[in-house]
Formats: sequence, C-alpha cells, structure tokens
Amino acid sequence: MSISQHIPQRTCVACRKVKAKRELIRLVRISKGTVEVDPSGKKAGRGAYLCQSPECWEIGLKRGRLEHNLRTVLTQENRQQLITYGKDFIRS
Repeated sequence: MSISQHIPQRTCVACRKVKAKRELIRLVRISKGTVEVDPSGKKAGRGAYLCQSPECWEIGLKRGRLEHNLRTVLTQENRQQLITYGKDFIRS
C-alpha cells in the first residue's frame, strides 16, 4: 500500500497557474513595508508567489499585481532590487 504525500500548491500572481510551492518563488512583505525574495519560504509576513519565468516577473512587477496581492506600494529602489533579482536568477 502506498501513501501519497501531500504537495502544497500555490498560485502565481502573474499567470494564475497553480503549481507546486517549490516550483515558485515566494516574495514577502516584511514589517517595514518592503518586499524581499524569500528563498526558504518561511519568513514571517504576507507572501505572494511568482513563477520562475521572466514573463511572470515582468507582469508581476510592472502591472502592479504583486503590489496588489502584498497590499503595499513598492518604492523605486525596492522595485529595482526585485527586477535585478529576476534578471540575475530567473531562468529563461
């Protein structure tokens, strides 16, 4: 008898596709109101998920979906940090 293990599912805020939590990148709004990438997925704060695709990062950051889901307003500096992360670490 095999027992199937539960795999947590999350939705990308850009493309709205449901995927396994480990396939997505978690972004978290911390107490100061800034948004950080949460590689461990365990930081305290309101979280949102994006796919590991440049298109989803562009949609999430430029169309305001990330800000809407995290209930915050990104500063220009914070937005630039996230764009840089997306360009450097996201696969094409």
